[in-house]
Amino acid sequence: MGGRRLERFVAFWTLVFIRTVTGLAGEGRSVWKKDPHFSPVSETQMFLHDTFPKEFLWGVGTGAFQVEGSWRKDGKGSSVWDHFIHLESADSTDASSDSYTLLDKDLSALDFLGVTFYQFSISWSRLFPTGVVTAPNEKGLHYYNTLIDSLLYRNIDPVVTLYHWDLPLMLQEKYGGWKNESVIDIFNDYATFCFQTFGDRVKYWITIHNPYLVAWHGYGTGIHAPGERGKITTVYSVGHNLIKAHAKVWHNYKKHFQPSQKGMMSIVLGSHWIEPNKLEDALDISKCQQSMERVLGWFAKPIHGDGDYPEELKNEFLFLPRFTEDEKNYIKGTADFFAFSFGPNNFKPPSTLPKMGQNLSLDLREVLNWIKLEYNSPRILIAENGWFTDSHVKTDDTTAIYMMKNFINKVLQAIKYDNIDVFGYTAWSLLDGFEWQHAYSIRRGLFYVDFKSEKKERIPKSSALYYKQIIRENGFFPRESTPSLQAQFSCDFSWGITESVIKAESVASSPQFCDSSLYLWNVTGDGLLHKVKGVKLKTRPAQCTDFVSIKKQLDLLEKMKVTHYRFALDWSLILPNGDLSVVNRQVLRYYRCVISEALKLNVQSMVTLYYPTHAYLGLPGPLLQTGGWLNRSTAYAFQDYAALCFRELGDLVKLWITINEPNRLSDVYNRSSNDTYRAAHNLLIAHAMAWKIYNEQYRSFQYGKVSLSLHSDWAEPANPYFESHSKAANRFLQFEIGWFADPIFKTGDYPATMREYISFKNRKGLSYSSLPSFTSEEKQLVKGAADFYALNHFTTRFVIHEPQNGSQYEFDHDIQFLQDITCLSSPSRLAVVPWGVRKVLKWIKNTYGDIDIYITANGIDDQSLDNDELRNYYLGKYVQEVLKAYYIDKVKIKGYYAFKMTEEKSKPRFGFFTSDLKGKPSIKFYNNLISNNGFPGDYSVCDPPSQDQQCSFCLAISQKKPLIFFACCLFSTLILLLTIIVFHKRKRRKRFKAKSIQCICVSF
Repeated sequence: MGGRRLERFVAFWTLVFIRTVTGLAGEGRSVWKKDPHFSPVSETQMFLHDTFPKEFLWGVGTGAFQVEGSWRKDGKGSSVWDHFIHLESADSTDASSDSYTLLDKDLSALDFLGVTFYQFSISWSRLFPTGVVTAPNEKGLHYYNTLIDSLLYRNIDPVVTLYHWDLPLMLQEKYGGWKNESVIDIFNDYATFCFQTFGDRVKYWITIHNPYLVAWHGYGTGIHAPGERGKITTVYSVGHNLIKAHAKVWHNYKKHFQPSQKGMMSIVLGSHWIEPNKLEDALDISKCQQSMERVLGWFAKPIHGDGDYPEELKNEFLFLPRFTEDEKNYIKGTADFFAFSFGPNNFKPPSTLPKMGQNLSLDLREVLNWIKLEYNSPRILIAENGWFTDSHVKTDDTTAIYMMKNFINKVLQAIKYDNIDVFGYTAWSLLDGFEWQHAYSIRRGLFYVDFKSEKKERIPKSSALYYKQIIRENGFFPRESTPSLQAQFSCDFSWGITESVIKAESVASSPQFCDSSLYLWNVTGDGLLHKVKGVKLKTRPAQCTDFVSIKKQLDLLEKMKVTHYRFALDWSLILPNGDLSVVNRQVLRYYRCVISEALKLNVQSMVTLYYPTHAYLGLPGPLLQTGGWLNRSTAYAFQDYAALCFRELGDLVKLWITINEPNRLSDVYNRSSNDTYRAAHNLLIAHAMAWKIYNEQYRSFQYGKVSLSLHSDWAEPANPYFESHSKAANRFLQFEIGWFADPIFKTGDYPATMREYISFKNRKGLSYSSLPSFTSEEKQLVKGAADFYALNHFTTRFVIHEPQNGSQYEFDHDIQFLQDITCLSSPSRLAVVPWGVRKVLKWIKNTYGDIDIYITANGIDDQSLDNDELRNYYLGKYVQEVLKAYYIDKVKIKGYYAFKMTEEKSKPRFGFFTSDLKGKPSIKFYNNLISNNGFPGDYSVCDPPSQDQQCSFCLAISQKKPLIFFACCLFSTLILLLTIIVFHKRKRRKRFKAKSIQCICVSF
């Protein structure tokens, strides 16, 4: 019995292993059955820096009709597409890339890329004008011979497609095109001629390119040639004939040509990809499977499967043509590899796709997995892949770079992680050309062609440069990161946690020890407290711990194990009138309590005076009514408020932030750019006056430091091949950071780059913006008005130069952001780019000198409440890059503050604690970073001596005095009880002995 169980166990896990490694036919639906606990930061899901196998093939492709042009030249016959476009619109291939006459330029473009193969199609009607194989058109024959010979001379393998949609017009008019089975034999005759003529030099053949689009759009929707809007029965009849035509040609080649020519043959099948609305919903998954079967499975299952259509398709469409058993056996296996197309033609127009109520996706890796599982792990050639740009885009096709980067990396992941046998990749397309139903309204080429020019030069786009780099490196080399360091920060490094504005309690939450009255509860059954007259109880002075919210904050701080706590005061609560006429002393006492109680935990406070947000400007009401930061009087009011806080709290605070992210208030004062710049000017003056007050009146005995905290994300040119993008990235840094940092840390004035660019736009009439001017007194006031640089950093922005008109701050710098879809991102779409923080730290040092730097906020939103792995990953990677900046680049980083302690309801989840104060696992991760002071090796430079350890123990004892006292009392009580019990037991034992002796004596 045990042996049978063992056999079953081994058999089951063997089957699971085989399915995982090789895939079993018909298992495609398992792709959507994902582990709900799958890690969002799994290495297998992130961008892979690695290389492809050494023998991997890199190619590029074109379609004859799209690029050859010369549709009436040298005896070429008309095709269905020639007829269709001249009938339907003014667009034609007359203005195409004209590859037929400019072959040398195409070959130069191929040389530039360094590809190993070129996938092109033969124009059937250029060889045989009527479609029927008779004497070939000699000039057409010469063109293709020259092309193939030229490729081989360059060590570029030709991958030849026999039919890429341009059916000779005569076959359509005489036979009805692919609706008629007679075309199958004619196609086979044409293929035979090609094998006889070119086969000695061609090792890869494609029979038909994407037959789904031929049938569906050519004979169904009518958006492709021949433009028939037929019945659904016609569509599937055409598909049926295309499959049979392919199979006949494959068997013809296999029998008569492959033994001597040693070539391989397939058919390019194209598809979309689709994801279920709900991963756990079996019905949604079934709909996704049906969607794939209706497009890819329609052709793939007969050819790569069992020779027949998918069961779902046969059950849904009873009119579907049927294969005989002989035909099934004839069709099954008629491909030497799986040639797959994944591009915009498979997704557009989306209204024509069988989405089944689910979601379209561009995840190439997932569809490759589906093919592997559905068709028993075939060898795969990506025979068409790429995206498109609008027609006005010339060589700056930045979005195409990122689409290519994503697609190719997905292929690499499929090879490395999923064991999918992909042996080649075809970028589409080599040149700009005629894009079917889109004509010339979009471009897909790696090389730009001006269709109206006479020379029609092939000018490499950014995507060509990028693809060339990938081919040269055979994949993706890491560029932005040095190996991880094992090192520590300085022993006095500040490890902090940041919180936004703390809402102060105006009345203590626990006043019971301060009220001398005695109360009786529920005397009359009303559930209320009733004061007992004439009775007074002994009270004690008010204590900070009477505020319940402070107790909660201290509890959270203790769990975080930080050395510093950054939080913000509420200006409008402290000074409700905006001036010193009314000071809320209770609120000030509350904040003092927060600081003093934190110090008892050995946690110092970094206090922010003013913390505005998009939703809450944080100004006292009267100041808002007089214009807020548009009014210079608000700066003077801030000076008075800062002086009050320094006076009342400064003896406990060593680090001050005057204003948090003043460079982000442009989102609030955005009526015009001049409003934005005016508000910013007043904010700068307000900060400088507050710093001056502290410097002159409080620094000498409080020994603190003051700065302002700037939002300082890094900017990277989205397109490294264009100087305009690099300039745009630098411009972003100047408009975002230099706007406030230059006046304070450098010149006392706004960046020259900023002034010059605004003036340039003014001269062009594109903007009427004007930066305020500093007076000589203001320059003297502002310059040097900070004791350290404080930055809030969250992500890296990929920047594009994008000219814009209008007098708005966001228009003045002419930039646009691009989302890198290959980057790991948070739910709020913050890209995780750890090396960006190191770059911005180096930039600050190089731009503003060797100054002290505090990272006052750094964090990410993570949707998970019980396993915030994304936050752990983010913290580990970003702190590692901060360490590199400190250790390698010698940036004087004094502290790191994680953002943030508690999250807010209905907002991105940045907190280590939920809104109801439940801790997350990332707390422990951050604890470890703090206790290790970085990433130490075997030896820690900051191991405390025994005396310090003893002091830490003493501190712990002093913090737990009430608990220890209670424990001692409890222990003493237990000892006393045990003593009494033992005493009584002994007493009873003596009495028992006495009685026993007495009884013995009487008996005697």
